[in-house]
Amino acid sequence: MAEPGLSHRKVAVIAAGGTGGHLFPAQALAEVLGGRGWRIVLATDDRVESHAQAFPAERVVTLASATVRRGDPLGIPKAALTIMRGVMEGRAALAEINPAVVIGFGGYPSLPALIAAITQGRPTIIHEQNAVSGRANRLLAPYVTAVASAFPTLRKASAHTQARAVQVGNPVRPEIRALADEGYAAPDDQIRLLITGGSQGARLLSELLPAALAALPEELRHRLHVEQQTRPESMAIARQIYADAVIDAELAPFFRDMAGRLARAHLVIGRAGASTVSELAVAGRPSILVPLGLALDDDQGQNAKMLSEAGGAEVAREAELTQAMLTTALATLLSNPARLTRMAAAARKLARPDAADRLADLVEITAR
Repeated sequence: MAEPGLSHRKVAVIAAGGTGGHLFPAQALAEVLGGRGWRIVLATDDRVESHAQAFPAERVVTLASATVRRGDPLGIPKAALTIMRGVMEGRAALAEINPAVVIGFGGYPSLPALIAAITQGRPTIIHEQNAVSGRANRLLAPYVTAVASAFPTLRKASAHTQARAVQVGNPVRPEIRALADEGYAAPDDQIRLLITGGSQGARLLSELLPAALAALPEELRHRLHVEQQTRPESMAIARQIYADAVIDAELAPFFRDMAGRLARAHLVIGRAGASTVSELAVAGRPSILVPLGLALDDDQGQNAKMLSEAGGAEVAREAELTQAMLTTALATLLSNPARLTRMAAAARKLARPDAADRLADLVEITAR
């Protein structure tokens, strides 16, 4: 229920779900719009509802949704029926809420709310976080009022969609945005590594990184302080490898204070999700990125390419990655503070720390 006295304020429905890559920028936008006096409603599916407590919304609307999986022809009709049920639920919810605009952040959980809004003639926006337009956004792009993108390129989108896309950047959380004002200090005695995994395909990093670091020359190993997100089933093995190599390491399945850890890091190693790449740019941190090999459209590979071509990251393709290759790359970078500093500066040149404000501006222009 809306708070008393707020009924006169405009309502924005934000449709997001799935991974943090969709939710984090949605939350950043919600916080900016809330600061401008908007009321926020989150439309998501039941898989994400339990993780939405921190989302700054006065109400969470749960709509039926499903993922259409490639290679599963029998599952397509079932998924389509589920999404259409979500659309009918969305139409009823939007008729009650009467939002001024509906903003979607990609992924199948965003489809029901956006399709409902489009069929009711409401102003709509989609935001694409990746350098490759996702399938849900490609489906909706011809019908929405406005398209926003994080990167200058929007691969796999139609020429018409690319021509009308407004590049706003990728909204980041306020604590990450604050890092844009901090400089980069090259490693001196201690070298701090931050290793993140991501919600998908983290086993490779959990198991390969400890072995690669343990193979570094002793002089480098003894200077390391490693903070690594590690799968629970890989924790004991990784901890033992680090102990045997006399490497100072902190391991956990998830780090809550990511902004603080990113601020302290001299080098970041991880996947190349859109939020990760954008946060590295805003923080101005050098990185080694390992794009998820299972991604259907190589979205992580294209995200990493943006940072690599700017000089801010090294890219290691999953199919070609070996322990020896990773050890060599780490030894080269960690022995060259000047190069790390140049990479940090190059990454920061791609930063859009005001992305949430830019997207909020577009929302206000588009809303009725």
